[in-house]
Amino acid sequence: MSEVDRLDRRILVELQKNGRMSITDLAERIGLSASACAERVRRLERDKVITGYHARVDPQAVGKTLLVFVEIKLSSKSGDVFEKVKQELLLVPQVMECHLVSGAFDYLVKFRLEGMSEYRHLLGDILKHLPVTAESHSYVVMEEIKEDTRIVLAP
Repeated sequence: MSEVDRLDRRILVELQKNGRMSITDLAERIGLSASACAERVRRLERDKVITGYHARVDPQAVGKTLLVFVEIKLSSKSGDVFEKVKQELLLVPQVMECHLVSGAFDYLVKFRLEGMSEYRHLLGDILKHLPVTAESHSYVVMEEIKEDTRIVLAP
């Protein structure tokens, strides 16, 4: 895997703004030939620096109006327990993000759902399938101030 240089970072900044940008437009913006730019993009994809392209969907437009963050604290911890919890949470399609964290709880999980009823059933199912008992604390988002998936890169 090669190192990400200044031109690569410029490519990444532009593609994070618009992943559908043509190679020609991208090359123009960063000052490279189209072939050199295309080769850099292919290398960034091959090296898994660029991990994919996707459409950003407005949650309101598809009825996913409830955004919830949940802290999950396990009653006991071990490598085996963490692996089993990981496997269970990976099976839940509504989990948008899941992080094993240090601190007062073990997991921080993000859900985007249709409503409180869906959340109540989902949380119950998740807690029921965990390998150990767990305590949860939920945080329902009242207003989204900022959500951005772009990674800030220095020039």
